[in-house]
Amino acid sequence: MPEPSLPAEVSLGRQGRLVIPAPLRRSLGLGEGDRLVARQESGRLVLEKADQIKQRLQARFAQVPGNRDLADELIAERREEGQGKGAG
Repeated sequence: MPEPSLPAEVSLGRQGRLVIPAPLRRSLGLGEGDRLVARQESGRLVLEKADQIKQRLQARFAQVPGNRDLADELIAERREEGQGKGAG
């Protein structure tokens, strides 16, 4: 796990552009052309490499058997919930 880096102050530029300081980019392994996903989390802006998100999700669902369709299960659950609401 990489060591925590010192805080780096950045300024928001024209059209909302943000420049990540070079030392921070190096410590995070960020390079030109890397795709980052931005999200708000507890009032903070979080930027994360798209590839890292994909790897994390693949690891999370690695134990799901290949013959199991989670999307179909979710749809079935939603339909059951919808039928329960309509009966009242």
